[in-house]
Amino acid sequence: MVHRTVIDTQRLPPAERFGMWLDLVARTSTPLRIRSDHQHDFRASAEIIDLGPVRLLRYRYPSLEAVRTAKLVRRSEVDYHLLALTLNGTGVVGQAGRQSRLDAGEFTFYDGSRPHEVSHFGEEGDQRYAASVVALIPYGALPVPPERLSPLLAGRMSASEGLGALVAQYLTRITAFPEQYRQADAERLGGVALDLISTMLGRHLVAEDDVPREVRRRALLAQVRDHVQRRLGDAGLTPGSIAEAHHVSVRSLHRLFEQEQTTVASYIRELRLARCRRDLADPALAHRPVQAIATRWGFRDKAHFSRVFRAAHQLTPQEYRTLHLQQARMVNNPASGVNPGSPY
Repeated sequence: MVHRTVIDTQRLPPAERFGMWLDLVARTSTPLRIRSDHQHDFRASAEIIDLGPVRLLRYRYPSLEAVRTAKLVRRSEVDYHLLALTLNGTGVVGQAGRQSRLDAGEFTFYDGSRPHEVSHFGEEGDQRYAASVVALIPYGALPVPPERLSPLLAGRMSASEGLGALVAQYLTRITAFPEQYRQADAERLGGVALDLISTMLGRHLVAEDDVPREVRRRALLAQVRDHVQRRLGDAGLTPGSIAEAHHVSVRSLHRLFEQEQTTVASYIRELRLARCRRDLADPALAHRPVQAIATRWGFRDKAHFSRVFRAAHQLTPQEYRTLHLQQARMVNNPASGVNPGSPY
């Protein structure tokens, strides 16, 4: 899986925990002057995931206040921006004369090379933990010049709608389930993150034309794929409905997929078939009728589903199910004597 580093201060005695956290932040992000009411017993954790040009950090910590002073800026060179997503609690960020209050489900963006202030407070209750995901983005990795991004510093951006929701979903999923991704895919995952983030920032600047066309194309493709995967069970999912949801023409949508050497319809069909194969081979769903599985994934017509499935796999859906369930039984009970090569 992708390489990750997990840090948990609770592995140390209480008196050493806060010092460990200060060292971690200085080494993995920007050196900061940090204070907290929990310094005597700072129970916090961090996961650090490197995706080529992008570093992702998922934090969980007690309430804290942090300042990057002009003195710290002079002592430590930093050449990257930070995109921070508040997962839990409330925060306040200030930079370049601007200050914003952040709630859970909101992004902020700031420049690590310039003085700034960040406070994050956990919600009321027994735990009072704050949580966030931070993406560290080197200057050269963004297609927009750093000076063009100044209007966004210490601002608020929604992570619950539009492209912001997709960026948030992408970053939180990778950091929550890194074991689902291979190290060989790290560079590509980081590239997708950059495309999505660059396009989101461009939209908030009302300067999307500053983002290269290919970056915007890849970001749109990621949006469309996410849209399709979340609506596979909708029989009304068509190129027309997809194009309308993304404010592009059907012709533009087809051109988007031509560069991927497939068609919109083929992409939808292959995803639906993959979901059907998974469910048909699942012993836990053996009681569910074949047509119920097909309907769940958007195949409303029984004859059409059977025809499409057989064309793709040279077996009927029922034959496919029988074969794979028998193979599963053989794995779990080798003494059963069932021939896994037979579909009957």
